[in-house]
Amino acid sequence: MEPPGRANAVLSVIRTVAATGSTNADLLALARAGAADEGLWLRAEQQTAGRGRQGRTWVSPPGNLYASTVVRLRDVDLAAATLGFVAAVALEDVVSMLIRRDGLMLKWPNDLLIDGAKLSGILLERAEDAVVIGFGVNLAHHPALPDRLTTSLAAQGCAVAPAAFVAQLAERLTTWLARWREGSFDSIRGRWLERAHPPGTPLRASLPDGSTVNGSFEDLDAHGALILRLASGERRVIHAGDVFLV
Repeated sequence: MEPPGRANAVLSVIRTVAATGSTNADLLALARAGAADEGLWLRAEQQTAGRGRQGRTWVSPPGNLYASTVVRLRDVDLAAATLGFVAAVALEDVVSMLIRRDGLMLKWPNDLLIDGAKLSGILLERAEDAVVIGFGVNLAHHPALPDRLTTSLAAQGCAVAPAAFVAQLAERLTTWLARWREGSFDSIRGRWLERAHPPGTPLRASLPDGSTVNGSFEDLDAHGALILRLASGERRVIHAGDVFLV
C-alpha cells in the first residue's frame, strides 16, 4: 500500500528546547491553556522526567528523539485511541526509509522493533479535545532493560540527527493523519498489518489485572484491539496490556 496524499494537511511547527521534564507534559499544559494548536511539535534534546506507557520511566540521554505533537479532535473524527496506530505507521515509514532492511516490524499496539529489539515507544495522553502523541526513538543510544531487548538506529549503522528525524516524522504523520481524517480506520489498519508481526506469531499479553494470556496473533478488530487465538481455539480480544513476542 502506498502512503496517502497530503489533502487537508495541517502545517507542522517544530519547537526545540535544550531540556525539559517531559515534552508530553509540556504540550498537555499548553493544550489545557488553549496555547497548542494542532500541528505543534515540541522536541527536547534531553528530558529529565520522560515517561512511557503505564507510567514507566523513559531514560532520555542526549542524542535520541524525544518529541510530542498535538492533534485536536473534531466531532467527526474516529476514536482517539486509533491515533496510536496512525503514529505507529508514520514512524515505521520514516525508519524504513532510513535503514531499508528486513527485520523491521510493528508490535501491538505501536512499538517498533528491529530483529525483535525495541527501537521506540509512543505515548498518547488526552486533555479534553487535545490528544498529545509522544515519540521516544533510540537514535544514538539504547537502554539495557531487564524484560526486553532494545536497539538504536546507530547500532544498525544509521546515523541521523534528532532534528532531521523529527522533520521527516512530522511530514509522515501529517500525511497519515489526513488519511485518518477521511473517516475510515481501514487504511491505517491495513498498513499496520502489512508491517506488523504476521498471523500465527506467538505472543504473550500481560493484562492490567495482572493476568497473562498466551496465544498466536490472528488479527486486529475494526477498532484496533488485538485478537489472539489461544491454544484451546478460543479467540481472545485484548484492549489493553503489554504484549511480548514469545
